[in-house]
Amino acid sequence: MLRLGAHESIVGGLHCALERGAAAGCDALQLWTKNSRQWRATPLDRETVTQFRRTRAAHSISPIVAHASYLINIASSDAELHRRSVRSLIEEVQRCAILEIPYLVLHPGAHTGAGMAAGLEQVVEGLEQLKGELSDSRVKVLLETTAGQGTSLGADFESLAWILEAVHADDRFGVCLDTCHAFAAGYELRTAAGYAETMSSFDQNIGLERLTMVHLNDSKHPIGSHKDRHEHIGEGHLGIQGFAHLLTDSRLDSLPGILETPKSKDLHEDRENLARLRSIVADETASEVGTSTRPSD
Repeated sequence: MLRLGAHESIVGGLHCALERGAAAGCDALQLWTKNSRQWRATPLDRETVTQFRRTRAAHSISPIVAHASYLINIASSDAELHRRSVRSLIEEVQRCAILEIPYLVLHPGAHTGAGMAAGLEQVVEGLEQLKGELSDSRVKVLLETTAGQGTSLGADFESLAWILEAVHADDRFGVCLDTCHAFAAGYELRTAAGYAETMSSFDQNIGLERLTMVHLNDSKHPIGSHKDRHEHIGEGHLGIQGFAHLLTDSRLDSLPGILETPKSKDLHEDRENLARLRSIVADETASEVGTSTRPSD
């Protein structure tokens, strides 16, 4: 089973995300390491790092994952934006290293009219620069699947595979599969046959060994819509069945499964969505046991 959790706010301090995650019942957690709406990042002082580590030690939440700022667009052909994006990405990897966060999720970016081929080349150039400057880093950068909205890259497994092959990907790079994004991009998850086909395509193109985490989001829009709009578990077009096959896939056991669904300050939505996900696993497990133990006629 996946280690279920949610993305939590860092308002009040990085350690507050851990406290919110514990209150919501998270086994795993995703957070920003800085204000996601600003390029500038407040340096991590000793007190901040110590408090973060102390709070983490007080809870059994693992793994902790960071998400890179949405401002970053290493696919851009605009020289200044590309330079700024790469510098920001490098800084975020460094922050993860200081905080001992093993994974950083990154959107591949958007080509903004330059064309897919040009955008993919820019992504590779940015990742190569990252590798060169942080050759000893143990932080794993995870390219996230996207819905293909606008000129966003990463909506198909083939393009992600091309990036990984071009950067001679080792264990420093992996993939984060977002259920809403994959569904909106046209990948079926709701039926056993559709799920099997989707995961087979992922394995053949990227390799299941590179699947490092999953974003668990329902979709406000139908399959193939290319619209990135998250919905609460079971309340969108994926529905409950859209998560059942994935949650009970033993090949994904122990990977972090993170919610990125809307929430209010009391986090009741996170608690409800996590409970719903866990009930899906329980129901599917009970169904399998019932089938295997049912007496023959």
